[in-house]
Amino acid sequence: MRGGNVAQFMLSVWHDDDYELDFSGPDAQRRVAQVERYNADLIGAGALVFAAGLHPRSTAEVMRPEGSDVVATLGPFSPSREHIGGFWIIEAAGIDDAREWARRGAAACEGPVELRPLQSE
Repeated sequence: MRGGNVAQFMLSVWHDDDYELDFSGPDAQRRVAQVERYNADLIGAGALVFAAGLHPRSTAEVMRPEGSDVVATLGPFSPSREHIGGFWIIEAAGIDDAREWARRGAAACEGPVELRPLQSE
């Protein structure tokens, strides 16, 4: 789908608090297989630009400007119950197509997926 009249969107996957990275259980294996099929569909449609999973929020560091310095803080930026656990950057012909990809991503992950358009130049 690259090029032409398309827009880019970020689909972010949200997890409750500190999620586990243990993919050995049957529920995790089912979700991994579902996401792999979803990724294959994105690739087949030419919609996938980039995708990645993230380590839990306990691994995060936030850089904050303080005066003329920048200070690093360990931990997430926001003290929230839910945290981003991964994302896809996709190209879609419009918001309706992007919504459909987000809906399918949420079904594959069995959890919330936030859809946001990327700013264009």
